[in-house]
Amino acid sequence: MKRIRKAVLPVAGLGTRFLPATKAVPKEMLCVVDRPVVQHVVDEARAAGIEHFIFVTGRNKAVIEDHFDIAYELNQTLEARGKTKELELLTKDQPKAGQTSFTRQQEPLGLGHAVWCARELVGDEPFAVLLPDMLSRGSMEQMLAAYEKHGGNIIAVEEVPEDQTHQYGIVSVGEEFGQTFEITGMVEKPPKGTAPSNYIISGRYILQPEIFDLLSNQERGAGNEIQLTDSMIRLMKDQKFFGMKYEGTTYDTGSKIGFLMANVAYALEREDLGPVFRQELEALLRGQ
Repeated sequence: MKRIRKAVLPVAGLGTRFLPATKAVPKEMLCVVDRPVVQHVVDEARAAGIEHFIFVTGRNKAVIEDHFDIAYELNQTLEARGKTKELELLTKDQPKAGQTSFTRQQEPLGLGHAVWCARELVGDEPFAVLLPDMLSRGSMEQMLAAYEKHGGNIIAVEEVPEDQTHQYGIVSVGEEFGQTFEITGMVEKPPKGTAPSNYIISGRYILQPEIFDLLSNQERGAGNEIQLTDSMIRLMKDQKFFGMKYEGTTYDTGSKIGFLMANVAYALEREDLGPVFRQELEALLRGQ
């Protein structure tokens, strides 16, 4: 069983839900406290042992590549001004040479197409897919533990209320193994009252490389886009899929409420910000 070394991050989206903020700034570079959303996702994956990050970008996304590169002028300025703490922070976050790759999704044809664009960089080995909108600390570590146990393909899932299942991709539950279970089917945004479970696909995947052959001839599905779920359903005919019940809280930073909640949650956990921030929040709420 091959080790999971590479992760694909689709970062080509336009971020229309955050206009006008995302007119010139990629949505992935909006900050949760003082770190871009995409940096939080990379931090999670690096902590789990991922070694190589493949960013599938689009137009006006060059700032993401710059963010993960060395900023010589900034480093020299910080050093000259004696800002050792800030310089050490940048150095710690800096990926090593060869640990990041960038490729373009030249047309907005959906998540499946974005993943397919990374095929040459991934090669013939299993890989992770991390949606950069979803902040799920510890999820990748749990995913890799599930992969070591089962192999095959792993999808992170979370429970939602029954009246919300029509908004998500939903999996069917087969044999259960504690935190994991065999997936027996998938459906994208089922009509209300028809979902096979209340477990949603929550933005973290481990996939075998055979998915690329299926994506190469995948017909367009929902939204007239090439859907990753459609190719996963086809791959299920030949390979096993397992659901990993994520133990933690996911913040969907692609929505305004999710983005705001992520900022509040992450700030409250900071030793340097949390106590004072909590006082300010409580004072604000009392004033209402």
